[in-house]
Amino acid sequence: MIWIQALLLNTVLIAGAQRAPLLTPAGWFHAGALGTILWGCLGWRGWLAVVAYLVLGSLVTRLGLRDKQDRGLAEARGGRRGPENVWGSAATGTLLALLIGAGVEARPLLLVGFSASFAAKLADTFGSEIGKRWGRRPLLITTMRPVPPGTEGAISLAGTLASAAGSVVMTLLMWQLQLLPSISISLFVMLIGLLATLAESLLGALAQDRISWLSNELVNALQTLLAALIAMLLMSDWI
Repeated sequence: MIWIQALLLNTVLIAGAQRAPLLTPAGWFHAGALGTILWGCLGWRGWLAVVAYLVLGSLVTRLGLRDKQDRGLAEARGGRRGPENVWGSAATGTLLALLIGAGVEARPLLLVGFSASFAAKLADTFGSEIGKRWGRRPLLITTMRPVPPGTEGAISLAGTLASAAGSVVMTLLMWQLQLLPSISISLFVMLIGLLATLAESLLGALAQDRISWLSNELVNALQTLLAALIAMLLMSDWI
């Protein structure tokens, strides 16, 4: 019954939300599939957490959009996300949700990994979009030398602070939705979200321009996987 409810609810909501400039038509279809999986496996709390991630990430993408477009730094399609963006951000979280839905033991630990994956992804989105718009003198993370805005592996003070803010916001939301068991564990998840974002910048600087198949979406998936694995390994003795 819950899966039928999940399918009907997401179908209705996606049909009504398609006018919002958040996703492409194909992106909305895949978001509906993601939402159905999350509601079916985690209930409304897990679903609402990821909807909030989508809204917050899309809103921050549109901050200073005209300026970023003028400088050639804006996301393609006016910031609308496609299927590749949906799953690049959510593949790790979806896998963990499916494990929970399948009845795998250690549900609390899997929820920590789920939360960390989205904390890391919102941290990345906040840092990238705010850093491209307001970051001054971006530096390459491997050499700390100035590079043009938008360079793979570039970091800035504004972008790093924004990443920290994104991780904090997403983690607090997960805690408020009772997906994280305590504020102490939430603090670790906040830190892991930021560290995974810095690791993603390092991977971008070292490999993304050298490996043709290492797309932004794959890097995003690796970032969220890293955050989830670190969180679950560190928290395994706490939960």
